[in-house]
Amino acid sequence: MTDQITHFVIDATLYTLLIFSVLTWTLIFFKVWQFMTNNLNNRTFNEAFWNARNLEQAKNLPADVFKGTQSHLAYEGLFWLDEYQRSHGKSFKYTGNPAELLEQTLRNQLQKEQHTLESGLTLLASIGSTAPFVGLFGTVLGIMHAMHDITASGSTSLDVVAGPIGDALVATAIGIAVAVPAVLAYNFFLRRVKLQRQQLESFVAHFLLAAQPATLPTE
Repeated sequence: MTDQITHFVIDATLYTLLIFSVLTWTLIFFKVWQFMTNNLNNRTFNEAFWNARNLEQAKNLPADVFKGTQSHLAYEGLFWLDEYQRSHGKSFKYTGNPAELLEQTLRNQLQKEQHTLESGLTLLASIGSTAPFVGLFGTVLGIMHAMHDITASGSTSLDVVAGPIGDALVATAIGIAVAVPAVLAYNFFLRRVKLQRQQLESFVAHFLLAAQPATLPTE
């Protein structure tokens, strides 16, 4: 009965590592697609948005141009400007310095976009940090089981000992093999998120300058 439980736990450990590996590579492919698509959309949007003559013309750009993180910031800013012009003096929400209110709105949207870009990174970090220990757990159980079988056989020759222990060490090797791409991918995508954040910060600053005439406090 004990042997069956041990085999079950060892198999469960290996299947857990397999699931970790599938999740890791699924996330890697998804994040690569996400960043590539976002970069392409941002380039298309920037070319159309900043070539517009004014905010009013930018507001009337085709809907298919408003894709990507920077377009979401622009949409939020343009929507706020429309609401401000309609509700200024009528709603407490728009009381205060309009430039600061607009900046706060853009900052809030920037945080949302950053959270979207960071989605999945926590899971990659968790897999990268726990997979070796899961593999080590399987190895320890495998060695304990191997030692029990060796003791039962009454033989301590190298041929008898090396095989089972070598098989048990496979779990640790698999754990490391799962962890390495997860850690590398996490570091790579974290760097990409930081670069995207810098671009979003730059866009916010540029948008605030472009929107300054529309957000000048009115007497």
